[in-house]
Amino acid sequence: MSYLPSLSDYVGSRVASTAEPTSKASSSRPGDTNRILSTNQQIEKMFTGMSRSLSYTSARVARNKKIVKRNLQGVDDGIGDKDDISACRQSMTWTGAYDLESMDTREDTGHDTDLETDDVFEGFDHSGKTSYIEACQRSKVVPVSYYLRHMHESELKLRHHQLGSKSVKPIAISLVSNAKILSLDLTDNSLGCRGAHVLCDMLRENCFITHLNLSENHLGETSAEMLSDIIQITTSLTHVTLSHNDFNDRAAVFFAEAISNTTKIEYLNLSHNKFAEMSGVVLGPAIGENSSIQDLDLSWNSLRRKGAVAIAQGLKTNIMIKRLDLSWNGFGVDGSRELGKALMENTTLEELNVTNNRLTTEAAVLLGKGVAVSESLRVLKMGRNPMQSAGCWAVCSAILKNPHVLMKELVFDDVLVNKDFNEIHQELKNLIPDIHVYHGGLEPPKKPKAKLHPMVKVQNYITKHNLKLIDFFRRFDQDGSMSVSHSEFKEGLEDLGIHLQPEELDTLIGELDKDGDGEINYSSSALIPTH
Repeated sequence: MSYLPSLSDYVGSRVASTAEPTSKASSSRPGDTNRILSTNQQIEKMFTGMSRSLSYTSARVARNKKIVKRNLQGVDDGIGDKDDISACRQSMTWTGAYDLESMDTREDTGHDTDLETDDVFEGFDHSGKTSYIEACQRSKVVPVSYYLRHMHESELKLRHHQLGSKSVKPIAISLVSNAKILSLDLTDNSLGCRGAHVLCDMLRENCFITHLNLSENHLGETSAEMLSDIIQITTSLTHVTLSHNDFNDRAAVFFAEAISNTTKIEYLNLSHNKFAEMSGVVLGPAIGENSSIQDLDLSWNSLRRKGAVAIAQGLKTNIMIKRLDLSWNGFGVDGSRELGKALMENTTLEELNVTNNRLTTEAAVLLGKGVAVSESLRVLKMGRNPMQSAGCWAVCSAILKNPHVLMKELVFDDVLVNKDFNEIHQELKNLIPDIHVYHGGLEPPKKPKAKLHPMVKVQNYITKHNLKLIDFFRRFDQDGSMSVSHSEFKEGLEDLGIHLQPEELDTLIGELDKDGDGEINYSSSALIPTH
């Protein structure tokens, strides 16, 4: 503590003042031994007084810290006056000097100290329980029993409690001094912008929390700037999850700044938000500049067209990301082309997820060009894309061409494959025995087309030429007997352009010549069966 007087200065001044007369006395008078003992007793009492004085100072500093903490907690809006806070902080600093001449080291009554009063110095509360109860009383909210039971643990999952900004404020106040909690999960608590403000103030003081989850709290774009500042200045946070918070293109500007400047964050989850094309345009360059994030989740957004291209270009120059989740966006052909180029140059990416990104067979081929060169990619997820079996085949073929292949897992969920894929899959297993390939199963065998009944062809001709049944047969009946022979019927069909296979002719004649006398009687109303 730099504001306290030096121990050597204190002892030196007193020893100098007491040792000199002792020396003179010992050289000129008898009874020197008694005088030396008297001097030693004075020195012991001097140290006793100094120790109590230092204890008094420590107690005074502790009380002043308490005062500062209460002022920092503020009033109803949670924010105290900066001048008051500054003044309280200054009160903790030693500004006076010890009056060593007037201090009586021989008697305890000579020390101005509060140690003899009824006040008891309380030990430091590492959980913040006391400050939490006091903050709840001031804010007039009911303490959360679950928080009180688990505030001593390293991981706190306070999910789905619907705390709101008012109830989370006492928790934030207690977390300022809590040294136990390392992982804080406040998912789905309707915190809103005010709740985010309170938590950001806490995170500026807390230096223990490493994992933070604020998903599903409707934080919105107004909270993005505060969160961005925390991500940039934090000295403890390494994992941050901010999914389902309605962040849009305007919020993306602040997160792009955070991604560019952070040096501590290793995991960042911005999934299930409203980032669209322009968000990708600003986030892409930031990804290229980042040097700390190893796991980035941008899934379930609307990153497409120019935004998708910018994200892929950022990946090309990134030197840290190992896992990138881009699933459920809209990268399409253009995004896949750039991702393929990125895989050719990136040397750190180990897992890429592009599930449900409108990847056609062409997109799979373009992405495969990067897979054929990549020296780091181990997991590739491409399920739920309209690339069909041919797209899966193209990716597997690219892996076979890679001399430095490290691929361990291929995921083609919900994509049906055919026999051609099975053949190349077997080749892949022979090259990489421990590779795991998942797909939607084999395509069902194609059903043979149902043969068209020859009578239907005759009916279609009659309908097309607007003929009556009796007029159709009269063209074959040369003698007008209301019946035609089998040979006449066959020749007539050929003349009319109705081409039937021999087996079809036999089937048709067998149905028309019901009595089997070799003649087809077309006077019967039941001549033509229903098909």
